Amino acid sequence: WRGAAPIHRAIMAGDQETGVCIMRMETGLDTGPVLLREATPIGAGETTADLHDRLSAMGARLIVTALARLPELTPAPQPTAGVTYAEKIDKAEARVDWTKPAVEVDRLIRGLSPFPGAWVQIGGERVKLLRSRVAAGNGSPGTVLGGFTIACGEGAVEITEAQREGKRPMPAADVLKGLTLPDRIT
Repeated sequence: WRGAAPIHRAIMAGDQETGVCIMRMETGLDTGPVLLREATPIGAGETTADLHDRLSAMGARLIVTALARLPELTPAPQPTAGVTYAEKIDKAEARVDWTKPAVEVDRLIRGLSPFPGAWVQIGGERVKLLRSRVAAGNGSPGTVLGGFTIACGEGAVEITEAQREGKRPMPAADVLKGLTLPDRIT
């Protein structure tokens, strides 16, 4: 992924791995020749924040290595074919569409966490969904199946962390102590 939101897009696309490249700067966006690269798997429950922190540590370690070995590193040109551009996240993408399959809804929630945050409208309040997992269950899309488990177009998603307007992020069980879910979330 090249562009504005590569970590978000990797999670949202369901990629199995991502990584860090140390490259020489060029005029184009992320187009310079690569000096070092390292891949890492994307965990099934990882959010953009989780993965960002791991990639930052990898990048810090790799840049120190690259600087120490700079004279011996041979820059490898990046291919121009097969490149995927990671578009900036548009706010319109962040609203959860429960008609999508559960795996896509889960990836959207984790991919947009913590910023800008996937969200739903509950009782006139915008609630950010920050962590989730695919769960057992079926029903009409948006139907609350129990707790904070919501039916999707295929399967269901359990929300495990959320954030109400003006509040801090909380485990779903704590959010539900002060928020009554309707029978269906649209």
